[in-house]
Amino acid sequence: MYDKPLPCFGCGIGWFSLLLGFVFPFMWYYATILYFRSYYHRDPRERAGLAASAIAAMICTIAVIITIAVLIF
Repeated sequence: MYDKPLPCFGCGIGWFSLLLGFVFPFMWYYATILYFRSYYHRDPRERAGLAASAIAAMICTIAVIITIAVLIF
């Protein structure tokens, strides 16, 4: 079942979203939605990349909230 290569140039959707997220941060949120909807049950090799993208989305959200709070106050 897992002999076929992963999508997105063989690195999987999660890792591809993590890398692409540095240019388009909304890709991190897309991967986070996939992670919370248990997309990795289709292929367990996707779990690490999706989790990394979820962590990146959380860090990005916290950074934006802190930046907005500093600019407003």
